[in-house]
Amino acid sequence: MATKRNDLLGRLADLSEEAIQRLSDVPGADKALTTINSLRERTDELQKRVRGLEGLEGRIVELEKKVDKLQKGSSSGARSAAKKTTTTKSSSSQKSK
Repeated sequence: MATKRNDLLGRLADLSEEAIQRLSDVPGADKALTTINSLRERTDELQKRVRGLEGLEGRIVELEKKVDKLQKGSSSGARSAAKKTTTTKSSSSQKSK
């Protein structure tokens, strides 16, 4: 059974090599193969970026938890201080003009 399997895989490999050789003889095949290769490269880049997003999602969840804790701890004091600094910044930027 192992020899039949090896023969089948060998025949399949030979057929695929023949198919690739025939494709290279077809007019315009070079352009199609170039496009397929660039598509493969773009797909690889996209996969890498998506993997990076998973890490960012975890960091965002952690930061959201921290923000929620901070908001629960000092909700009114932080808001009034933020308003004061915002108005100070806008008035100082008008003076510099």
